[in-house]
Amino acid sequence: MAAPRAYWKGTLKLSLVSCPVALYPASTAVEKTRFHMINRETGNRLKQQMVDAETGDVVEGDQKGSGYKVRKGKYVEIEKDELEAVQIDSNHTIDIDSFVPEGEIDKRYLDHPYYIRPDGKAGADAFAVIRDAMKDQDRVALARIVLTNREHVIAIEPLDKGMLGTTLRYPYEVRDADDYFDDIKSPKVTKDIIELAGHILNSKVARFDPSKFRDEYETALKALVRRKAAGKPIKAVEREEKPSNVVNLMDALKQSLKDRKGGAKRAHSSARRPASHRRAAKKAHRSGARSRKAG
Repeated sequence: MAAPRAYWKGTLKLSLVSCPVALYPASTAVEKTRFHMINRETGNRLKQQMVDAETGDVVEGDQKGSGYKVRKGKYVEIEKDELEAVQIDSNHTIDIDSFVPEGEIDKRYLDHPYYIRPDGKAGADAFAVIRDAMKDQDRVALARIVLTNREHVIAIEPLDKGMLGTTLRYPYEVRDADDYFDDIKSPKVTKDIIELAGHILNSKVARFDPSKFRDEYETALKALVRRKAAGKPIKAVEREEKPSNVVNLMDALKQSLKDRKGGAKRAHSSARRPASHRRAAKKAHRSGARSRKAG
């Protein structure tokens, strides 16, 4: 199997310690089922063309450029070599700025993951030093890197023999949670309800195991394509009717709590009944004994 091609190559630098490294995408969409646009009359694949928004003319490759919109209908054209002229240190260097505890990284900022490994034997020792120092301190490095003409902050942590680098979003790319959560009501929930919900949660406790993830839709898509390619008929799946009486979670928990309390009361009552029966039996026995003695 051919070695994967590196997505980025450069230098990982920590103060005076540096080493050549290579980045490889840690995720892939190769296995996803994809569809192409086709001409239904000929069965041929369609290709997209860029069209001038005003004239409607097709624009060829050598006529395409990049422009920044300054106002409606007015763009400033930016040449490729002008973009490349914007040189910053992180173009070819991952310069570590700081180290933070892993738990402090807000998951909303996590973007794309990359595998990081030494690029050649020369920097293997320095790579191991940086990796093992982070492992020993249980810290994540924050650095800067340029990918696809954009500078990103990247979080780097040890992973097996290598490292995992995850690009982070900038604050302006993350929406403010208050815009979505401010008007959520805060109902009063009793401790009993919380404890009952906790019991339900505990009954479903598991370990994080991605091997158990199942993409049911992807499986169904592949089956559809196989049947269609084999000339077999495609039958519409009959959808199960959803129950009209949708149970509210809070109502369900309250009912469960009532049932539990009711069960406890019945259990308590049944526990007391045998004792009362025994007392009645003893009393009847004593009365019978007195009658026999009097006779």
